[in-house]
Amino acid sequence: MIRTPEPDGNRIQTPGLTVEDDATEITLRPRSLDEFVGQDVIVDQLQVSIEAAAARGEALDHVLLAGPPGLGKTSLAQILAAELGVGFVQTAAPALERKGDIAAFLTALEPRSIFFVDEIHRLSRALEETFYPAMEDRQLPITVGVGAGARVMTLDLPPFTLVGATTRAGRLTTPLRDRFGIQHRLEPYGPRELATIVRRSAAILGVELAGAGAEAIAARSRGTPRVANRLLKRVRDYAEVRAGGVVTDEVARHALDLLQVDQLGLDRLDREILGAICEKFGGGPVGLSTLAVTVGEEADTLEDVYEPYLLICGLLKRTPRGRVATPRAYAHLGLEAPAEAKLF
Repeated sequence: MIRTPEPDGNRIQTPGLTVEDDATEITLRPRSLDEFVGQDVIVDQLQVSIEAAAARGEALDHVLLAGPPGLGKTSLAQILAAELGVGFVQTAAPALERKGDIAAFLTALEPRSIFFVDEIHRLSRALEETFYPAMEDRQLPITVGVGAGARVMTLDLPPFTLVGATTRAGRLTTPLRDRFGIQHRLEPYGPRELATIVRRSAAILGVELAGAGAEAIAARSRGTPRVANRLLKRVRDYAEVRAGGVVTDEVARHALDLLQVDQLGLDRLDREILGAICEKFGGGPVGLSTLAVTVGEEADTLEDVYEPYLLICGLLKRTPRGRVATPRAYAHLGLEAPAEAKLF
């Protein structure tokens, strides 16, 4: 999903959300490392780095945060700025089209500020190379003029921290990746951690939970806090309309069934993907582009958003010849697995 920065360049609103929904999403974000749930090892390591940088009065080393969407990369970047007491400037790689765009951001930074670039793997090679001297030497070469009269000016930059977030760490070039002194990969959350996040978000939203309501939502949240918060808000709507406003285990299950989110957390498109492979292509293998056309979705969206969770659940396999459904996928869809499917 591409996010478009607003004119001030420091805030991003997600397309498809109303201003009210976007504001709610922001309020649900943790504000400090103490509030951040899960990713304990990463949080401990970041705490040490933050305290060391603060004690020396230096900018934090550049940070690379990798992992699937919705696990808290943006929240961690904002927390770094809050913990250090420095400015936070946010943009997305697709919004950086020219070297001048980067220069405008970097030259306006306050000392020790956090400059957060989402989906940093989508930078063009030319723009990526612009970051090299900025990250290493805090200098930005700018070409002034054209042709024989062109000359290069070097702008001195304030000390800053580049925080890059990516869902496709493998697409980063080695020279860029190696310039990040701190590198972390966020992993999917467990049900207990997600239930804790649901309870915290419910308290912020004023949602009354009873019994195992939080656990019921967490179980279908695909190991992702963003999904857990989204489902909580939709379950809240159902509870207010049909259950007196109280979210119990039974109410949560009924609401999620209405949303077509099953026990594994699969939604309608997840099941369409599996159904297409199992029923239309005999279990596979089927190429990604063919599968994308079949279900009416972009190939990048399938690969980045849907496939990772299907792989984690053991419902899908990637092979050199294409995507293959596993026997478990057939069982989940209530279909009879052909004999050849058991060979994969």
